[in-house]
Amino acid sequence: METAILNLKIEITNDLLSYVGFATSKVACCGQGPYNGIGLCTPASNICPNRDAYVFWDAFHPSDRANRLIVERFMIGSSEYMHPMNLSTIMLLDSRT
Repeated sequence: METAILNLKIEITNDLLSYVGFATSKVACCGQGPYNGIGLCTPASNICPNRDAYVFWDAFHPSDRANRLIVERFMIGSSEYMHPMNLSTIMLLDSRT
C-alpha cells in the first residue's frame, strides 16, 4: 500500500494538468528555505495563501486536497491503486456477510 501511495504522489507531482487546481508540486505550502523544503511547519514558516493549490503541505506531507485524491483512488479507483479491488468494493462485499 505504501508503494501505491508513493506512486500516486509521483503521478500527481508529474501530471498537474490532470489534477486541475494545483498550482505547483515543487514548492511546499508551509516551511522554510528553498521551496519551503527545510523543516516542518512552525510559526516561523512561510505559509502559502491558498493551500489547495499545493500538492505538498510541508517537505514530507501531502496537502489536504492531495490526501483527498489519494483516498479517493483507494476508495473508488481502479486496481492500479488497490489490488485486487478498491476499498468500496471490499466494504460492500464485507457488508453482505
